[in-house]
Amino acid sequence: MEAKFQIFLILLAVLAGTALLARRINVAPAILLLLAGITLAFVPGMPAVELPPELVLLLVLPPLIYSAAVAMSWREFCFNLRVIFLLAVGCVIFTAFMVAAAAHYLIGLPWAVGFLLGAIVAPPDVVAPLAIARKLGLPQRILVVLEGEGLANDATALILYRFAVAAISTGLFSLPQATGTFFAIVACEIVFGAAVAWVSLRLRHYAQDPQVEITLSLITPYVAYWIPEHLGGSGVIATVVCGLYVSWNGPLLISAATRLQGIFFWDLVIYMIEGMLFLLTGFQLRALLERSKAFPLHDILFATGLVIVIVIIARFAWVYPATYGPRFLSRKLRERDPYPSWRTVFVIAFTGVRGAVSLAAALALPFALANGDPFPYRDLILFVTFSLILVTLVGTGLFLPPVVRWLGVASDGRSEHAAEHEAEIVARRDALATALQALEARSNDPEMSEAVINLLRARHEIRIGQLPASLDPEAQEVTAIGANLTRELIGIERRCIHTLLRNGKISDETRRRIERDLDLEEASLANREHGQMPL
Repeated sequence: MEAKFQIFLILLAVLAGTALLARRINVAPAILLLLAGITLAFVPGMPAVELPPELVLLLVLPPLIYSAAVAMSWREFCFNLRVIFLLAVGCVIFTAFMVAAAAHYLIGLPWAVGFLLGAIVAPPDVVAPLAIARKLGLPQRILVVLEGEGLANDATALILYRFAVAAISTGLFSLPQATGTFFAIVACEIVFGAAVAWVSLRLRHYAQDPQVEITLSLITPYVAYWIPEHLGGSGVIATVVCGLYVSWNGPLLISAATRLQGIFFWDLVIYMIEGMLFLLTGFQLRALLERSKAFPLHDILFATGLVIVIVIIARFAWVYPATYGPRFLSRKLRERDPYPSWRTVFVIAFTGVRGAVSLAAALALPFALANGDPFPYRDLILFVTFSLILVTLVGTGLFLPPVVRWLGVASDGRSEHAAEHEAEIVARRDALATALQALEARSNDPEMSEAVINLLRARHEIRIGQLPASLDPEAQEVTAIGANLTRELIGIERRCIHTLLRNGKISDETRRRIERDLDLEEASLANREHGQMPL
């Protein structure tokens, strides 16, 4: 137990150090974490660290999917639902079939094993692509499509995975029955996920306690995932629907205190989970190399290279026709959603990173069939899957930034970002004006103190005056100067409070209350700076 805890502390230290190094050299942390895990795996004296598949599928995946779904815009998800469906379902099935055909005809694998391999390697990851893409300032629609695909495609892949494992184990497979089962699972999980979210939000609203509410929010994704998964579904669709429901309906039911504490809590949870996941994924190479000795090196390299090439080609071969074909066939669709630039489609096709869910699915393969025979090609599937993760993650992380610069897609993102901030200023003005009108209506109340009305009126007028008319460079420069000066003044206040505490003028409880106000003000400043919003 002590040795395991020491390894855990080492991994935490590596996680923190790698994050700092990634920021300094401007490389996606996921790449460095994966490479750090590979390096640590071969350090002399370092014990082998296995990645239990149930850890990923049952403990890690639910909060990752749920938090991403909560952060996603329900309106944008619905607008891009057709595109997301074509990628999360169509592209996964198409890729799985292409891999199965190549594995059968060129490697000699049985069809069932080929489909199993295809189901494992078909779904792009939900974590790694967004971690890379968000740093590049891509247009919001690209990020929404990639995130929506990453959320939903695991469901398609895991259902195909179960069908393939069952076919290998029993030798039986019925396409009509599998298709009906697939759509029944999707429909039932949609209803169940929405029901779990509805109950969760009502319980949290009833609790009125931030600690209890955050605890319920942590339980929610596991309830949404575990029950359908235990009954033979994927659990992914239910968790996605649950998160989207909370995203759309939660703001009016979740208190401000819970929201503030929950943001920091979930940010830390997801940061730890993602970092540990990539580190532990890298650790698996050592064990995989030992297991792969049962196959000739030539066969392993050929199978790995073939699957990598097929997966990349299949994504491009699907994404372009799936993007332009429906618009070519439907004039209504063209009018509502015109043809996108080929550059945008290229970025979506290029960003197909595989992640830990694929590795967990490969690790979860049984060692033996029901009759006692070894599971066919298990170690080969494991090695091919890990190699695909390594190549797509490192390749996309290193080559996507120059590709985006070459295509000029980031400039579209900057224009979109500026328009979004203009809209944000208008929304802030409208919200403040509406509140001010409500305040003026209350001023006629004889029981309302005039001093209170004047104080609140002055507060709102000051906040309105802090919003500029536009985001021109001069206003941005004034904003930056004001932000730096505000942060300096907060620091002066904080040092003064510390001096008063040291001199016995105030108690620790008083210091904590004042410090909390200063922390909230500084956090609000950082929030506006992050969005380049003026003070």
